[in-house]
Amino acid sequence: MQRILIDTDPGVDDAFAILLAMRSPELRVEAITTVCGNAPVAQATQNLLTILGVLDLDVFPLIAQGEAEPLVKPLVTAAHVHGEDGLGNTSELRNADGNLLYPSVNTEVSSMSAVDLILEMATSYPDELVIVTLGPLTNIAKAIRKDASKMQQLQKIVVMGGVFEAYGNVTLTAEFNIFVDPHAAHEVFHFGVPVYIAPLDVTHQVILTGERLHAEVDKRESPISNFLKDSTHACMEFYRQHVGFWGFHIHDALPIGMLTHPDYFESVDAYVQVETAGTLTNGMTIADLRRERQPSNPNAHVCVKVAAEAFLDTFFERLQ
Repeated sequence: MQRILIDTDPGVDDAFAILLAMRSPELRVEAITTVCGNAPVAQATQNLLTILGVLDLDVFPLIAQGEAEPLVKPLVTAAHVHGEDGLGNTSELRNADGNLLYPSVNTEVSSMSAVDLILEMATSYPDELVIVTLGPLTNIAKAIRKDASKMQQLQKIVVMGGVFEAYGNVTLTAEFNIFVDPHAAHEVFHFGVPVYIAPLDVTHQVILTGERLHAEVDKRESPISNFLKDSTHACMEFYRQHVGFWGFHIHDALPIGMLTHPDYFESVDAYVQVETAGTLTNGMTIADLRRERQPSNPNAHVCVKVAAEAFLDTFFERLQ
C-alpha cells in the first residue's frame, strides 16, 4: 500500500480524483491539503469537506488549508469552468426539506498550515510518502523553501499539470495549474525529488462524455453517483459551448491511476523547464519528448499515453 498526501484545489476533476483515491485499496490517503487555484483557498477547503461528505467514512485523512496566493503572480481562478463555488454549484443544491443536498463532513481542519502538515508527513514517512498534486504547486514550493531537507525525504511527487505537444487550456501555451503559479512549478521541477507529470497531452486522451457518465451513474442510485451527476453539469455545459462535446476531461484522476494502475500508462524521461517571464508564454512547460533524444539530465518522467478505456472502466468500477 502506498502512503499519499493529496494537495488539491477542488475543482470538479479534483473531486473525481479524491473519490477515486479514497476508493483505491492500493492507496492510503494520509492527508489532504488545499491550495488556491480553481477556487480561492477557503472555498477549496469547503469543497474538500463537501467531497469527503459524499463518502461513508469512519476515519478521515488529516486536512490542512494552504496558500491563498501564488508565489509571485496574482491569483487566477476557474469559476467559469467549475461553477461559482468551484464544485459545479453543488453548494446551491437542496433537498425537499430545504437542507443542503451535499453538506460538509463533520471533521476537523487542522490548525496547522498545509506547508507544515506536508513537512510533518514527509518526516513521519521518510522515503515512503508520495505527494499527488492536483492544483498549483504553491504549497509544495513553500514547503521546499521552509525545509528542503525534510522534503528530500519524499519518495516522489506526482503532478497533474503542464502541456507539451498540444494547446494549453488557459492560454495557447499553458495548462491551468502551471499557469496559476509557474514560479512554484519551476522550483518543484528542479528540486531533485523524482517528479512524475500527467500533462494535458495525456489527460485529453481520456474523454468522459455525458452519455457515458449518465449510463454509468444511472445504473445505481447512490450518494457518489448522484454527486458525480450533479457536480459535472456546469463543466459539461462549458465543454459543450467551448470545447465541442458534451462531457469533460477528468484530468486530476489520472495521477491517481498512475499510482494504482501504472501498466495503463507510458512515460518518457525529460528535462522540463517552465516559462515564468514570457508575455505570451507565461506558464508554458517545455521539454523534448522524443524518445530518440533522451536527455542526459532528466528532471521528470512525463506521461505521454494512457489506455483510456481501461482507465475509465476502472474508475467507474471503483466509484460504483
